Amino acid sequence: MRDWTWKYEDYDPAHERVRESLCTLGNGYFATRGAAPECVADPVHYPGTYVAGCYNRLPSQVAGRQVENEDMVNVPNWLPLRFRAVPGEWFSPDTHKVLDHRQTLDLRTGTLERTVRYEDEDGRRLAVRQLRLVHMADPHLALLRTELTAEGWSGEIEVEAALDGSVTNTGVERYRQLASRHLVHIHAGSADAETAWLRCRTRTSDIRIGLAGRIVVDASAEASTAHEEERAVQLLRIPVADGRPVTVDKTIALHTSHDPAISDPFHAAVDRVRRAPGVEALLASHRAAWKQLWRNAELDVPGDAGPILRLHLFHVLQTLSPHTADLDVGVPARGLHGEAYRGHIFWDELFVLPYLNLHFPEVSRALLSYRHRRLERARFAAADAGQSGAMYPWQSGSDGREETQRLHLNPRSGRWLPDHTLLQHHVNSAIAYNVWQYCEATGDTEFLTTKGAEMLLQIARFWAGLATYDDTLARYRIREVVGPDEYHEAYPHATEPGLDDNAYTNVTAAWTLARARDLLHGLPEPRRRDLFERSGMELDELDVWDAVSRKLYVPFHDGVISQFSGYGDLAELDWQAYRDRYGDIRRLDRILEAEGDTVNRYQASKQADVLMLGYLFSDAELQGLFRRLGYDVDDATWQHTVDYYLARTSHGSTLSSLVHGWVLARSRRAQAWDFVQEALAGDIADLHNGTTGEGVHLGAMAGTLDLVQRGLTGLETRGGALRFDPVPLPKLSEYGFSVRYQGHWGVRLRLQPRRLRITVPQSDQEPITVALADRTVSVAPGESYALTLPD
Repeated sequence: MRDWTWKYEDYDPAHERVRESLCTLGNGYFATRGAAPECVADPVHYPGTYVAGCYNRLPSQVAGRQVENEDMVNVPNWLPLRFRAVPGEWFSPDTHKVLDHRQTLDLRTGTLERTVRYEDEDGRRLAVRQLRLVHMADPHLALLRTELTAEGWSGEIEVEAALDGSVTNTGVERYRQLASRHLVHIHAGSADAETAWLRCRTRTSDIRIGLAGRIVVDASAEASTAHEEERAVQLLRIPVADGRPVTVDKTIALHTSHDPAISDPFHAAVDRVRRAPGVEALLASHRAAWKQLWRNAELDVPGDAGPILRLHLFHVLQTLSPHTADLDVGVPARGLHGEAYRGHIFWDELFVLPYLNLHFPEVSRALLSYRHRRLERARFAAADAGQSGAMYPWQSGSDGREETQRLHLNPRSGRWLPDHTLLQHHVNSAIAYNVWQYCEATGDTEFLTTKGAEMLLQIARFWAGLATYDDTLARYRIREVVGPDEYHEAYPHATEPGLDDNAYTNVTAAWTLARARDLLHGLPEPRRRDLFERSGMELDELDVWDAVSRKLYVPFHDGVISQFSGYGDLAELDWQAYRDRYGDIRRLDRILEAEGDTVNRYQASKQADVLMLGYLFSDAELQGLFRRLGYDVDDATWQHTVDYYLARTSHGSTLSSLVHGWVLARSRRAQAWDFVQEALAGDIADLHNGTTGEGVHLGAMAGTLDLVQRGLTGLETRGGALRFDPVPLPKLSEYGFSVRYQGHWGVRLRLQPRRLRITVPQSDQEPITVALADRTVSVAPGESYALTLPD
């Protein structure tokens, strides 16, 4: 591994799925896993291509019940290209002798190079070199260049290139009992001697898909077609001479009926692939597009962490590129890299948007617009639940309805269990927080006063309506919810799901109510009047919001903030006994259920819950929030709370180590670095038991970038200033990056021991206000300023 390349020097079937995820190539519109083109889906390999926002819904029979699930569709596979010596069997790393194998992901240029040398049953050796890209400049194009060289023999080789519509969604083992065939009406054919096509549609969402492929060979070849019912197949018979390579270029175009400015995806794909330039021109424009991306997302981190952070950034950009700004899509929790979580959108944008806000704000705005377009559906959901305002779903897909499965499989026990995670209403506060942070970072007051205000108003209405007044406590309470922890869905022996007074939910609800009230009060009177008229809102609702935001109940026990009411009454778990028995206990919930027990009985959390408050809010903000609620949470109380939950968390989510590293950075740097290292290694080392092979963890990847960008610098975009309170870790004490801030492009920041330098590029923008705890300076365009930091 070097700073800009990610290499695998062998062929390892046991880790092939993980490598396919980490070698995925994409451009924000679609992405293709890094599978070998000569291999089909089987227990080792899983070629998959996913188009952002392309979903389909199917019913399945599970545990005697009919359930319905919406999935991000595995669209027709454009990769297939296999080869053989004539006569002979098709080469494959699982059936033939592999003399050497190397895969190199070039992050700088967004290309994947693969070299392999095969030997067949007759001793004939064939060297294969492949270069692959999913085009970053033209989001509908991709390329596979294959160079074949006979070693020690001459004769003929046969090449089969295909577009495969027989694919299904079977990339996640625990979903395989569910319906998986999403594509229907599959037809294949040829447009001309070089170009084949395949068209189909999704079964229920009726998204039409067009795929076209052009094959060009740099040698004389006998070409023919052998189209099948669900596969477009082109055959080439090519003479080869010892040591003389032949090159086969496969260029493809992919369109769907969701694309703007086309009438038919089939004709659009055929036309685009015919007009596509040659390989060298495609490579040049693709590399230029990546060069621009890296320039806008400049990141210079020395040491071992640098290449991993760059890999994380690479995968974030492949899922959420500037092309995403033109799409109606959200943040898929597992990227466009696999089928885990069915491609759904959770709260992971809470960890992704803070990074994008300061680099690609147009993408952040588009992702928030995805939420705004589904505001009406969220209002329907609230009304159906007997609530006011908007109740956003925990899992969202195509149209914003709740997509959380009603049953989930425990692979340890083989049992299908009720899934109550849809009670994680804190996703509403995450959306409100993202709106606020985006507008603070960009100064986009137009969005804040229009779409942002509409979302904040309806989310605040939901929280105010969900809260009920308790005369005994003289406080408002929010009952029957599930917090970020996710392990706890009900009280022990309860017949109904839900928990009362989740601290994270209540504090973020109070924050949302306060921000929404302040925003509405500050709107120009005509805009406020329009909002009130459209929503049927009365002015006295703001008084209710104020009261609830000051009187929401937060439980405490033993001098710490309780995760929820009654958490302190749960049994203590013998953590060491379970570690001794099972080793990896990240998914403690599955272990206990398989034993006939339940995690609901114990003080055991899957991931950060209360401590998430320390991720969202600075120490001063958090103390201010609690004071507004009438509680005194000083540094000692917070640190006691941190210690308490550190000892009771299994870190069953990749987000957990990230949040703990963030929270600990300000108090225990050595311990913080341990968590940061785990967050960095989560996907590359596949720490969560094979889940990386099902898709990367995009929130955790973006979160590590934001840890460097905001967490260790203490960077806040608040009150019209860039505010800093650096707490560099010993292993990350010197690094640099650039940001976009309120119209300034390429503002460079360099953190060094006891020094922070900010350089503002020349422009006609106003100076940037930079604030430290003890002073404020103004840095004008074209200036560079070094701030000495306190010890």
